[in-house]
Amino acid sequence: MKITIIGAGSVGMLVASFLSESFHDISLIVRSNEQTTALHEHGLVRENLDGTISKTKVNIKSHLTPLSEDTLIIVAVKYNQLQNIYKILETQHKNIPILFLQNGLAHYEEALCLPQETILFGSCQFGAEKINQYTVAHRGIGVLKLAMGRGKEKILHTLSELKIQNFPTEYIENAEQMLFEKALLNCFINPLTTLLMVKNGELVENVHSLKLLEDLYNELMDAFPEERERFQFADVKKLCIQTASNTSSMLADRIHNRQTEVKTIVGAVIKKAQVRGKSLPILSTLYHLLLAVEESGEKM
Repeated sequence: MKITIIGAGSVGMLVASFLSESFHDISLIVRSNEQTTALHEHGLVRENLDGTISKTKVNIKSHLTPLSEDTLIIVAVKYNQLQNIYKILETQHKNIPILFLQNGLAHYEEALCLPQETILFGSCQFGAEKINQYTVAHRGIGVLKLAMGRGKEKILHTLSELKIQNFPTEYIENAEQMLFEKALLNCFINPLTTLLMVKNGELVENVHSLKLLEDLYNELMDAFPEERERFQFADVKKLCIQTASNTSSMLADRIHNRQTEVKTIVGAVIKKAQVRGKSLPILSTLYHLLLAVEESGEKM
């Protein structure tokens, strides 16, 4: 099987690096000429958790050309780039499966409008940090959860049964539920780390941010009580500790003065709560604070 990954950010680079250990025909779609040159010169470099370095060669392309039907497309761009990507994907053969690796919920129904017969969704639980144009750091072992949107399950089973060291995969039955649960996890960590400008671990090291985190947890569990069995507050604290040195994706976007995914992650969870007749005053306050900072153009 051939694999083409659209997006050469931290997630796209890390996924390409690990999948190259099981698949030999990996292509990475890169927008930047600077990054293209760097990847050609140095190869794709991964900093592992134990400090070792892994290096691989992948095919570097500047745009998506018509692909053969034995190709899997993995879309690893941020949500705000998807509208242009959809137009390109519509031109690909309907038998080509597409796997989406976005945070949030907004892309779920949009992706299912594509003509392709097989649509899959992934939820990235691992830590990744783009060090430079050709190097990505693995910042924490976490499962790549995979679920069907529709179509043939053969490709999903192929991916979920991969045995790649430090890159576990897991099959999930319900794609929409999987994406919602990841959005909840993001709501616990991303808004607070972004507004406080701290790494994940600092949320539980500071007594005040820990109190905010706990109050936020209780608010979300009151709105979605069925999730309390899956997420104990101890699990949220454990996640912060496991990813202690991580810069959350939302904070990374603000540091680089990029548009964040606050609307597609936090906004989507607030809307789901409203459908239930539930208000989320703490999360809503964080949401509007983030939007105010983002729209002001203030660099953090």
